Amino acid sequence: MDKRRKSLNNITENKQIKTVFQPIISLRNGVLLGYEALSRIIGESEFENTETLFATAKQYNRLWDLELLSRTTALEAAKSFMIPPFKVKLFINVHPRIMHDKAFKKGFTKECLSKYSIDPSNIIFEITERNVINDMDGFKATIYHYKNQGYKIAIDDVGSGYSGLNLISAVNPNYVKLDMKLIRNINKDNLKGAIVKGMVEFSKVSNVKLIAEGIETYEELETLIELGVQYAQGYFIQKPAEKIHNIRPEVIQTIIEINRKLNQGDRSHNLSTIKYLSEPTKTISPEKPVYYAYDLIKQTPDCFGLCVVEDSVPVGIITKEKLSLMLSDEYGVGLNQNEPISVVMDRDFLAVESEFPVSVVSTLAMARTEDKLYDFIVVTEDGKYLGTVTIKTLLQKSTELEVSAAKQLNPLTGLPGNQMIEQKLNEYLESGKEYSVVYFDIENFKAYNDVYGFESGDLVIRLLADVLREKIPTNQFIGHIGGDDFLVILDSHKTQDDFKGIVELFESDVLAFYNQTDIENGYITAISRYGIEEKFPLVALTVVVVNNKSHEYESSYEISADLAGLKNKARRFRASAIPLNYSGKKIETDT
Repeated sequence: MDKRRKSLNNITENKQIKTVFQPIISLRNGVLLGYEALSRIIGESEFENTETLFATAKQYNRLWDLELLSRTTALEAAKSFMIPPFKVKLFINVHPRIMHDKAFKKGFTKECLSKYSIDPSNIIFEITERNVINDMDGFKATIYHYKNQGYKIAIDDVGSGYSGLNLISAVNPNYVKLDMKLIRNINKDNLKGAIVKGMVEFSKVSNVKLIAEGIETYEELETLIELGVQYAQGYFIQKPAEKIHNIRPEVIQTIIEINRKLNQGDRSHNLSTIKYLSEPTKTISPEKPVYYAYDLIKQTPDCFGLCVVEDSVPVGIITKEKLSLMLSDEYGVGLNQNEPISVVMDRDFLAVESEFPVSVVSTLAMARTEDKLYDFIVVTEDGKYLGTVTIKTLLQKSTELEVSAAKQLNPLTGLPGNQMIEQKLNEYLESGKEYSVVYFDIENFKAYNDVYGFESGDLVIRLLADVLREKIPTNQFIGHIGGDDFLVILDSHKTQDDFKGIVELFESDVLAFYNQTDIENGYITAISRYGIEEKFPLVALTVVVVNNKSHEYESSYEISADLAGLKNKARRFRASAIPLNYSGKKIETDT
């Protein structure tokens, strides 16, 4: 018998496995979501880590034995902090192959978990995308079985392999865990940031929560909060430990401060979240009889239904229309009136977190099946009941926001226009915080427009808008003054040198909008404002910056005047320089 097999047998037979727990917390306010149970080998063994241990167990057909040991050890250790009414989630790693096993299904029954005082709704099975699933149809049926029992599903290690999106689509999980390789140094990697930003947009539409794994630095934490990731775990928050420890107050305070900073910088976003439409409406506990719910609704003429809440968590809804239909005749009354509301309530309802944008909630509501299209929406805050929103209120607010946005956003770029720019400048002037105001202007744009036409000119303007969106952090303000003029407001002190990358990227990408002859010449020929044919250099980007480090501005007008003066100086400097084309040759221009 080889050493690894012998070591595996020793571990399973002598129960040389212990469980450590790592907390998962909200990136909005630091509130605890739950703990991931992680297995660790006790004593000496032939295995470097549990990953190689489980791989060997699979090789020798001992996966179930090891899984059973790890699971029972985790549940035994977790029962000390999962005693009701505490709604702590327990994330357990499960191999897809094991989930099919009848013994596993039998072990995860309500009766089995009751001896640990654990409710199935607080168990989340983590399925890693690195494990190949050969029978997807059978696996989906197994997932349906567990979901039907109240368990929740998480896809683990998304970003570490190639099958993550397919697995997410097939399983429709409650949580997606972003692999630590994707999170590491995300504050320095624009590509990683773009991937996670895309996952955040997906999570908003699908109502799947994201959990970032492996956060180790403040900068990673800050970037993930700015991107909108909902939950996180990692050494920066807390290392895995056998005993449960409270989250350090300084970690919670850090998360709150980062969010406060973001919220102060984007008041318009706050006012467009579903929280501001939510109304506290009547609730009912699941054990109350149906007739009690009916009487409660009748007492309030404008009541559209009730949210069924248990330990502050919404578990179902009952609408006035459906309840009335259920009790519409003697047969229905006799059959249902004494049943607990939990028997007849709708468990498949739309619940959204309070920070969800109104536009996203509207999309989710309209994506429901026709029989649920007009059901009210439940709003939660960190999973706890906050209130409800009717479809009428939601649609009215959506229309209002669309009309308001149409008035305030530039139709060409979709960026905030002059009114919002003015508001944002005044916010910074009043706040006393440090800031920089950056003005971007496309030089020689008129000549380009005259030669290539307005449609091509619009493409150049959109290009600059896209470059700014790519390079300016997502929580900072980008405005489009009009034409080829843009304004960026940042919450730190910057100089022109900080924007060299933007200038270089724009001036490189804009060459795609010229013909090859003009690129080789380094200029275009156009009629000047004086009616004379002249040679004009290719478009270039001028950047000027002011900040409140050396000068305290009193008004937005004063800022605009200084920027205009700097822009004119920059233009004169550019005009006095010897123009060069892309290859460094002099351009002979008419004067």
